[in-house]
Amino acid sequence: MAATIYDIGLSAAINVLTAVAFLLVFAFLRLQPINDRVYFPKWYLRGMRDSPVSSGGAVQKFVNLSMRSYLKFLSWMPAALKMPEDELINHAGLDSAVYLRIYLTGLKIFVPITILALLVLVPVNWTNDTLENLKVVHSNIDKLSISNIPYGSKRFITHLVMAYAFTFWTCYVLLREYEIIATMRLRFLASEKRRPDQFTVLVRNIPPDPDESISELVEHFFLVNHPDHYLRHRVVYNANKLADLVEKKKKMQNWLDYYQLKYERNQSRRPTTKTGFLGCFGSEVDAIEYYKTEIEKTGKEEADERKKIMKDPKSVVPAAFVSFRSRWGAAVCAQTQQTSNPTVWLTEWAPEPRDVYWNNLSIPFVSLTVRRLIIAVAFFFLNFFYIIPIAFVQSLASLEGIEKALPFLKPLIEVPTIKSFIQGFLPGIALKVFLILLPTILMFMSKFEGLISQSSLERRSASKYYIFLFFNVFLGSIITGSALDQLKVYLQQSANEIPRTIGVSIPMRATFFITYVMVDGWTGIAGEILRLKALIFFHLKNFFLVKTEKDREEAMDPGSICFDSCEPRIQLYFLLGLVYAVVTPLLLPFILVFFGLAYVVYRHQIINVYNQRYESGAQFWPSVHGRIITALVVSQLALIGLLSTKGFEESTPVLLVLPVLTYWFYKYCKHRYEPAFVRNPLQEAMRKDTLERAREPTFDLKAYLANAYLHPVFKSEEEEDKMSIAEDVGMEEVIVPTKRQSRRTTPVQSKYEGSDTLSLPETVHER
Repeated sequence: MAATIYDIGLSAAINVLTAVAFLLVFAFLRLQPINDRVYFPKWYLRGMRDSPVSSGGAVQKFVNLSMRSYLKFLSWMPAALKMPEDELINHAGLDSAVYLRIYLTGLKIFVPITILALLVLVPVNWTNDTLENLKVVHSNIDKLSISNIPYGSKRFITHLVMAYAFTFWTCYVLLREYEIIATMRLRFLASEKRRPDQFTVLVRNIPPDPDESISELVEHFFLVNHPDHYLRHRVVYNANKLADLVEKKKKMQNWLDYYQLKYERNQSRRPTTKTGFLGCFGSEVDAIEYYKTEIEKTGKEEADERKKIMKDPKSVVPAAFVSFRSRWGAAVCAQTQQTSNPTVWLTEWAPEPRDVYWNNLSIPFVSLTVRRLIIAVAFFFLNFFYIIPIAFVQSLASLEGIEKALPFLKPLIEVPTIKSFIQGFLPGIALKVFLILLPTILMFMSKFEGLISQSSLERRSASKYYIFLFFNVFLGSIITGSALDQLKVYLQQSANEIPRTIGVSIPMRATFFITYVMVDGWTGIAGEILRLKALIFFHLKNFFLVKTEKDREEAMDPGSICFDSCEPRIQLYFLLGLVYAVVTPLLLPFILVFFGLAYVVYRHQIINVYNQRYESGAQFWPSVHGRIITALVVSQLALIGLLSTKGFEESTPVLLVLPVLTYWFYKYCKHRYEPAFVRNPLQEAMRKDTLERAREPTFDLKAYLANAYLHPVFKSEEEEDKMSIAEDVGMEEVIVPTKRQSRRTTPVQSKYEGSDTLSLPETVHER
């Protein structure tokens, strides 16, 4: 049975009340001094905010007693919108600012489309009685859709004209946004402060040499092929086991701190723990002594592993971070082929140090293709089989499904309010719950593929998640939902009538998507600003683990924009809005509320909460643009298929022009703007280098880059200095010694006896 207007109204009331309740609770909690570090952690991490708990009376340290502040409990909304975009970029980075522009793009596209659709298409759809005559399962909401237009009616010309109008407007907005964001990126890169990744290239698949180590080989290669620009390098170690030991030791230290604090508060009894799984099984021992022993034991394992890494040549991965004297030199190396063999000495821009995903650097380069093939197959089967439980959940989340599975609940279900709740709310919440674990699964798959930066991992996971949402949530819900709803009608019709009935049924799935948008897009966004999980965990850590101000700072969990899960969700709303704009315009206002609310909420979070883990310079925008274009093409093809089942086949040639024009527009944008997101212009690199040399002629770039790409487990350790000395390759040497035997690849024969060395050209000698 399709959801009625009353069902949708009840669902809207529930979601609006829930969202408003979340926002009111947030407005109250953010004013309390004890929660200040939960709702404003970004300012604490930057040292620009003092804790209100440290001053005032005993009660005022925990509760805000100023009534005036409660009268302004909604002041966070205008405050979130007040910060100018340039200031926002300086405050949070270009990635965060451009991420917000995705929501802004949604508003720019859908506000005019919604107004036009409601004024033109809704009256055209409503003034018919087609659904009454066809006798298919429908509600009053479905009378507002294209399904209510008579078979072969000339009224479809209105929908055709609107499809052209919506397409041209969407393309215009996308063109303007691409141009603006490309300009923002180039301006950001030009004005950006000095960063290690501007001078550094990642070199992979370094071919083995029996006579030289990886470090010597890298030094030799770049002194020969980039003699005027090469500065130093840092080889990559396989320190995954060491990183696991460091993490294990850190967790044990947290438990030790917890039990020591517990004992300090109650010294009448020593705390105990069990040595088995999760501290629930095994023999009972003194917790403090146990964790001290375990930390000491793990510390010895850690020290042994460090020594092993330093001494074992097999711990060195055939990859290195190579730094250059200038941005220009790094740009030339990163964007060119290094040898005649395109499979070795592969160079790419190094991610910024905090963006590096160190675990994957140890994966052999030759195995990456196999890994990606395995994940492609696994992802296909995940998509294929996931639709079965989704269809099952969707069937259970309906009146007929519940009555069939739990027949004893039938009298309760027939109560009008409960019936409306099930019809208008349960399907959306069931799908939302069913997708909770999916981003974690997809991130694991992306890590298995071997990507070497957090940003690329999130972009790849976002791509997978979007494909999954497209096939399983969008197409899956339409196909399985319409098939289940209309099953009785299908069985009573002749085979020739089934395509026509499908054409009528697909637009009527808009009622399901309306409930999903309200659950996920309204209540979900309001729940994001409440930060309930972060609030609980902060107070638990603050009570059980915190000893010092540093501990309290570590207890804060500012989080970051979860691009891998948030961006595909936005794209689903673009897809639903563009597909149903012509088909069922009633969906559009619900999507508009999502974009408006999400823009305000995420702007507040980016300003006050999120501490972004990396800065990619908005490299994700081409994929965002491409997915909106995909949604536009899907909407056009869906309309072509729909009108062909409604007796208006003559519209097909006219509508086929739209996907062709849209694809041409996509190719134009790709060639015109995408290079700004892939390559760094040599002109800009040279300009920045020249300005920097003029302003800071004595700057020691070598010291600045010395430990930029040192594995985090080696930092703050004595090994850092040793490794720095061992790998501190400079340009002061005139002769580069080599252990290799005489080879054709050595440009000048060595003048020294014993072992061949490479004699560099005269330009290097003079310098």
